[in-house]
This record gives sequence, C-alpha cells and structure tokens, in this order.
Amino acid sequence: MNESIKTILHSWIDKKIPALKPRSITLDDYLNSKPKKIIVATGFRRCGKTCLLLRLISTLLVKNRKEEVFYINFEDERISRDTKFLSDLIPSIKETFFAEPKFLFLDEIQDMPDWSRWLRRIYDNYDITLFVTGSSSKVSSHEIPTELRGRCLEVKVFPLSFKEFLVFKEIQINSQSARYSENERAMVVKALDEFLYYGGMPEVVLAPEEKKFEILQQYYSTVVSKDISERFRIRNDEVLKALLRLLINSNRYTISKMYNTMKSMGYAVGKTSLANYIGYIESSYFLISIPVISPKIKEQMQCPRQCYLIDNGFISALSTRFSKNYGRLYENAVALELMRRADYDTTIHYWKDRFGKEVDFVIKVGTEVRQLIQVCSDITHPDTKERETSAIIRASIELDCDNLLIITSDYEGAEQIHNKNITFIPLWKWLLV
Repeated sequence: MNESIKTILHSWIDKKIPALKPRSITLDDYLNSKPKKIIVATGFRRCGKTCLLLRLISTLLVKNRKEEVFYINFEDERISRDTKFLSDLIPSIKETFFAEPKFLFLDEIQDMPDWSRWLRRIYDNYDITLFVTGSSSKVSSHEIPTELRGRCLEVKVFPLSFKEFLVFKEIQINSQSARYSENERAMVVKALDEFLYYGGMPEVVLAPEEKKFEILQQYYSTVVSKDISERFRIRNDEVLKALLRLLINSNRYTISKMYNTMKSMGYAVGKTSLANYIGYIESSYFLISIPVISPKIKEQMQCPRQCYLIDNGFISALSTRFSKNYGRLYENAVALELMRRADYDTTIHYWKDRFGKEVDFVIKVGTEVRQLIQVCSDITHPDTKERETSAIIRASIELDCDNLLIITSDYEGAEQIHNKNITFIPLWKWLLV
C-alpha cells in the first residue's frame, strides 16, 4: 500500500470538522443530482470552497460512517505529484477500510497529473459521488478537459455577499421586511462601509482590523506565484507583476493601451503575450472583465473592457491610487453581486455611445436586454444626476429596455424623466434584496 495515502487516510479519520458559519450557497442540493454528475466548485483561492465541502461532509456524517466519506486536500505537502497517488487511492481505501467509499471530496485536484482522466475512470466504474474544487479555470466549465465534458456540473463560489457578511459579523436584521428600523439602517450602513473597504474574503472578515491587509497581500502573493506564474510557467515575473499593478489601478483596459504603457515603462513584451497574461490572470479568478455590448464581435474585442477585482479588499490593500474611492468600490461591489446572481444564460456588459455617454451594467438574458444599471455613490449634485440619468435614458432607447435602475449611497425613490421611469435605490438595500 502507498504509505503516504495510508497516513493521509488515517489523518482524515482522526480529524475533527470545525464549526463553520453558514453561507447562502450550499452544495447539499447537488447530492442526488439526476443524472449523476461530478460536482465542481470553482472560485478564487480562499473564498470558501473548502468550507462548503466540509459543511456538506458534516451533513453526510449524520447518516454515514466517516470511513465512507473521504476528504483529500491535494495541497497537502505529503501528496506526491504523480499519477500513482491517484491510481492507488481507491485500492488503498478498500484495503484499509474493507469497502469502497461512498463519497469523495477532492480539494484543489487540478495540479495532479492526469487528474481528469482519473476522475473519468472513477466516474465511469465506481458508484462514488464526487465533489471537486479548483482555484483555477482548468476545472471550470470553460476549460474542463474533453474527457469530462457532459459529466460535470459547475458551482461558482464567490467571496461573501453582503448578506453573508452580516451573518459572519453576527448583525441581525429583518431582511424579509420592506422597511428597516432606524437602528437596523444605522447598523447596516456602518457594516457596508467595512464590507466595501475590506471586502468579503471569509478569513479577512473574521480577522482583526490590523491583520486584514496583511492577509489580503498574502493571498495576492500566493495567487501570483502559484496560480499564475507556476501554472503557466511564466519566465518574466517582472512583466506579470507590472501588468497586474496596472490592472489593479485601472477601471478598464485595451491590449493596445497596455502595450504602449508597458513599452513606455521599459518592458519589452508583445501584444500577444500581454493578451495571454491577462487570460492567465482571469483564469485564477483574480480579475473579471466585461465587454461593451455590441452586435459586432469585432467591436466587442476592440473596445476597452471594464475590469473588476474578485474582492473589494484587494482594491484597498493593493491599489497605489486608492484613498477610499467610493465610486470604484461601489461599482466593484455591484459587479460582483451581479456575477453571483447571474444564471447560466445571463451575460453582463457595459454600454457606451459615440458621444461618451456610458451605462455601467447591461444585464442580458439570452438575446434580450433585461436591465440597465448605473452606479453612483453620490447623486446629490444636479450635474451628476443629469449625467447619469441622461446616459441610462439614451441606452434605454437604443437597447429597447425600460427596466432602469440607479444604485446610490442613500437616495431612494422612483422618478419619471423624459417619459422614462427610473428607480433609485441605496446600495445597502439593493445588496439585501
């Protein structure tokens, strides 16, 4: 028997599962999926995927023996990066516990050699329910290897939503009510300020304030070194790090502009390499970019892409231009929430016309534009309100959509402007809808 597997198996049997805070997202509903699928939880490193696995394991252990439910963390340094470990896993479990497992939970398996072919074999030949996580798009529905296509169901995991943040902070409000007391409102607004600034990474939310940035910077360093540089064998780390600094301090980018900026900074890198690097960064889930809405694919590709970070805390901890830029923090938080709420056939864009008018988010379901959203942290100035409302009205006419929403800091109401009905809602209340 593979001795390292034996040691890891017994470590799991002896391990106590810690008490875990509940989240809105759960894997329980995927236990009895028909037809049977490999459930793949994807998302940024340390955003809570492992805890989702452990919460489901806790549920299973009510009715199943621990010898039937196994959790393997493939970032364990005792696990050798070779195919033999995977090949020996099921036989070792059978030899040690005299039965096949009923459930296998495989955390961060994507860096093991031939992991996808092994998973396919287990899926085809054993009656084992499989749950897999990955901090790389290698296990996502976009990049899943050919042998697993049609056999996997992806569950996207994000950092904490604002609702979950309140649960972690033990702030109780009656979110089912359309009205909030003054005390509830004050608590929520105060909590929102912390959520916007430090973000929703679970460990960071629970950490003392003086440790939050340190943890975020450690996450960032790990992602750069492990999920980008090592995975894609990047030889010039300095170019990658310079590009990341530019993206962290930008609201949008084009390859041409990035190329010119990098060239002016003295970095010799081609446009193709830059495009590849940005793809690598997105594959780690650190960066999310959205295109302009256009019926022309060429225009979508050539126009700047809006870019958002996977968590607001990284803007605060890493941006060199940052001084509580509430405009950017609001917009980033809205982008992440829209991603959380998106169904499989939902796409998110922004809108811009040739006169420079812009709408932050266009929500499209299939071929239909369902909603236009502007984000404005301070809409009290008449010129600002005119700019935001005129843009959303212009986009409403062009895109044939009358569901118009402007997210603000505190203004709430509904107004008819130029025969268009526009809803205004504070960010905190929209996040709790």
